[in-house]
Amino acid sequence: MPSVTESSGIAGVLVVEMDVHGDDRGTFVETWRREWFPGAEAMVQASRSDKAAGSLVGLHYHLHQADFWYAVSGRARVVLHDLRRTSPTRSATVALELTGDSQRGIYVPPGVAHGFAALSDFVLWYFVDRYYNPDDELGVAWDDPELGIDWGLDAPIVSERDCTNPLRSAIREDRLPG
Repeated sequence: MPSVTESSGIAGVLVVEMDVHGDDRGTFVETWRREWFPGAEAMVQASRSDKAAGSLVGLHYHLHQADFWYAVSGRARVVLHDLRRTSPTRSATVALELTGDSQRGIYVPPGVAHGFAALSDFVLWYFVDRYYNPDDELGVAWDDPELGIDWGLDAPIVSERDCTNPLRSAIREDRLPG
């Protein structure tokens, strides 16, 4: 059974250290099990994101959707920022590393902004508990000086969408989760 622990920095973020089973043929890792997340909604969609070294994704957040991330290969710095109005860890920021070798997964609840910087070519596999809804695709500026995030990249490659996300201070309270 893997180790599932709550992040010490952001309430509700769960880090799963997977069990790896191996022999001379290779390894086997169980990467998702519903029972690891009691009380969470059932996941309904899985996706894969392949990013080149130097790419930066985020910060994205959802009012209703949770994510579960698992690194398939490569290395990335994952950054999480708690936007929930009633959270005991509101405004906390946590950075951690995900690698294809670490056998670690991260459960991100609704209201926690999330993004990653690909420190090498990186493949991320993730589940979400809601189907795509453009009204629930929100963002915060990745380079917001108030957040002071060190992404570990000198000149990140950022999408046009992520370059237009607002500063945290410009987001209306009604666009933040409870």
